Amino acid sequence: MAADLSRREALATALALTVLPAALGDEKPKPAEKPVVIPENALVVLVMDPLSKDLSCPCVSGYGQRDYDKFGKYLEGKVGRPVAVVYGESLPGALKKSEGKAHLIIGKDSVIRATAPGAKVEVTQLAALTGKDGKTTQTGLVCVAAADKATTPADLKGYTVYFGNAAAEEKSAAAVQILKEFGLEVPARLDTCATCSEGATKVVEESQTGKKVAAVISSYAQPLLEGCGTIKKGALRVIAETDPVPFIAAFATGSLTAAERDTVRAALLAVGKDKDLSAAIETKAGFIEPAKKK
Repeated sequence: MAADLSRREALATALALTVLPAALGDEKPKPAEKPVVIPENALVVLVMDPLSKDLSCPCVSGYGQRDYDKFGKYLEGKVGRPVAVVYGESLPGALKKSEGKAHLIIGKDSVIRATAPGAKVEVTQLAALTGKDGKTTQTGLVCVAAADKATTPADLKGYTVYFGNAAAEEKSAAAVQILKEFGLEVPARLDTCATCSEGATKVVEESQTGKKVAAVISSYAQPLLEGCGTIKKGALRVIAETDPVPFIAAFATGSLTAAERDTVRAALLAVGKDKDLSAAIETKAGFIEPAKKK
């Protein structure tokens, strides 16, 4: 534990010098929704990836514009049947658009695992998507206002800390863990914000009234900050980063037979061999085998 804390303290000190430039990537102008047309006998893919072009915005060139429609065309050729790609910011929302149909779900690992039971959808992870950096993980970033004196989580005693919803592991469980490791008492009932932009806005506005406040945002949003304009450049400063947690994953539902599941898994694991498709969905190595749970 001592070694872990030393590493965290060093990381927190380094991050204290990091300023988050602008707005957060959760709430962005969305493109007009496409009408959902599901052909008969189609394999339905629900996409909840916040970096997909239909759920993101073109704030940063080459980032947050994953083209899952192109992935759908690729998958059609592998499974030999029509593929319908349906986008949604939540599993219930996507299922409503697809009239309850779902064979493959692609989105944030922890969100799918947390919300599938309530939606009465049985899921089995098939693969994890690598980002442009080759990683399949993300982290939570603990942020304060730029002028705040806090430099590590140990300085947050007496602060209101805004976490994410429980389904967002990087902004909830992982964030609670790092604060506890720095000796902070975390309340049983957390103050939460639905989006990163909401949390960041609260930090900026409430700190201006003299309130001691911090928020946890998702690391994947960081490259989009300057492009969205919700918060002025330099308004936030990162003082800590959580341990990595799984990011985007692909899950089969119980609507696929075992044979179909194997075919889809093989198709996912072959994405990295297709350079054009890999570029379209902003991945370095495509989908890979999921890490084994410890």
